[in-house]
Amino acid sequence: MKDIIRGKWHQIKGVLKTNWGKLTDDDLTRIEGNSERLAGVLQEKYGWSKREARKHVDEFIGSYK
Repeated sequence: MKDIIRGKWHQIKGVLKTNWGKLTDDDLTRIEGNSERLAGVLQEKYGWSKREARKHVDEFIGSYK
């Protein structure tokens, strides 16, 4: 899964911002295609638990398989 998000990072950055409007360009730069970092930033921005953030990331990645 991690390879999917890294491999398509430039293609999906806009989609991430559409899905999660609280993400900024700085957040996307910090995430750099790393799914764990994405989950952490979503957890921070939305107040989700680690498990909930991971679930959202996994569902998002699943849509790109």
